[in-house]
Amino acid sequence: MKPIKTTTSIIIAFCVINLIMHLLADYHSGFQGDELLHIATGNHPAIGYMEFPPMIGWLACIQNQFGSSSVFVHHIFSHIATLLILVLVGLSTVELGGKSKAVFLALLCIMISPGFDRSHQLFQPVVFSELFWVLSFYLLTRFIKVPDNKNLFWLTLSLAFGFLTKYDIVFFIAGTCSLFFFKSTQKILLSKQVWKFILLFAIIVAPNLCWQYLHNFPMFQMFSRLYETQLDKLNVGSVIVMLIIDLNPFTLLLWLPGLFYMFMSKSLATYRPLAVCVAISILVLALAKGKHYYFFSDIIFLIIFGSIWFEQKVLAWQKWLLYPVSILFIATGLFLMPWGLMVLPLNNFIHVYRLDKRKSKFGIPDEYYTESKWVKTMRALKAVHDSLPAQQKQGCLIWGKHYSQAGAVNLFGSAYGLPKAFSYHGSFYSWAPTGPIPETVIAFTNGEADVEFFKSFFSSVVAVNKVYNPYAGFDEDRYQTIFICTKPKQSFEGLHQIFKTRVFE
Repeated sequence: MKPIKTTTSIIIAFCVINLIMHLLADYHSGFQGDELLHIATGNHPAIGYMEFPPMIGWLACIQNQFGSSSVFVHHIFSHIATLLILVLVGLSTVELGGKSKAVFLALLCIMISPGFDRSHQLFQPVVFSELFWVLSFYLLTRFIKVPDNKNLFWLTLSLAFGFLTKYDIVFFIAGTCSLFFFKSTQKILLSKQVWKFILLFAIIVAPNLCWQYLHNFPMFQMFSRLYETQLDKLNVGSVIVMLIIDLNPFTLLLWLPGLFYMFMSKSLATYRPLAVCVAISILVLALAKGKHYYFFSDIIFLIIFGSIWFEQKVLAWQKWLLYPVSILFIATGLFLMPWGLMVLPLNNFIHVYRLDKRKSKFGIPDEYYTESKWVKTMRALKAVHDSLPAQQKQGCLIWGKHYSQAGAVNLFGSAYGLPKAFSYHGSFYSWAPTGPIPETVIAFTNGEADVEFFKSFFSSVVAVNKVYNPYAGFDEDRYQTIFICTKPKQSFEGLHQIFKTRVFE
């Protein structure tokens, strides 16, 4: 009974410390650009979106009921998901035979990794995807241990809702297909009963797939654009290096041995199908040229196996090694943490790491400066809007070239008396207005577009203001230019057709 209490206490302690860290980060940070799109989806709940499945929109819809623009409110579900991930990691470690020290090390590795810290902080599909990956891993562990219909039912539900969260769950599903080749799970998976679970999965994901079909599968258009601009340029070496750095290089001491231990350990022989599943999902992800953070969920599994290895092999040999390893992890974690969690104010962050805000090799994470960035942007837009004659203000709208710009105006703009914004970037394309375009539109953009871009759609385009952002990681993002556009050349329907194949540009 005592080991169970100890393990439970460790999990609770990590959850409390983790929540405090993330709440502190909420206090010091603004929104990352993609979050503004995800928050906007809550105003348009649906069974599908251009870039991702519908789960993030459903969660945003609930958060938006608070009518708040605070970081804390829009991170509520991210924080809940993070705590559930920690609990499930602890339970999975115990399920695989780990004891309190293995649970401690597994949770410590996650907490000291800036990559996990940041992905668990933001309101993005990533943290919820990791939650369903870890939940599926836990349920798959139980199914391998007791291959019955009950465990298969819960695993099916987890995989289905994981699909509705982020499409990368298909890589985990690819790994589970290996279960058909193991005698321990083959019998139930080849029985007539399995079709019920396949049908259940299909029923749950069918509405989203129907939405994709009716909209000509925009997710494939997005993936194509992603490969064209980013993924095809990646190489294995750079992905591995970025993965090691982002997860704290010292955690490699656990997750790399975990990769081998899950196959070689006699004590884990029962769970060999689980090891094969993890290995296949990693392999398929690598073949798909995934970015380094696409592998985070699989690394969590390797951390679990590695922590069990350390407890069963290393600590069985020399128990005292737990203390220097823990100190090493904590020390490096504290040093790297501000790169993942905004636990420091911006000026302190720059001072501590001696960064040149214009020449920093690593770049300053967006969340450190976006609060002040959007305040300056909203004030500049308000000044332009207030300068318009009363007649031009009637029906005036704002065109944000990037979805983050339109999302920012729609989240913060009402406090400044600004009109609503539209965009043809990403899912905002689906929500664009219809009918005639107002005689006057205020447009703004970063360096990805200039005056010539808007002159394609308006007879008169005048640049009237610039908003400077000294912390931007790319030169084209240092300035946001604001234009007054008048005398539109077509209707919103015309713009809708023009941008039909340019949604992700």
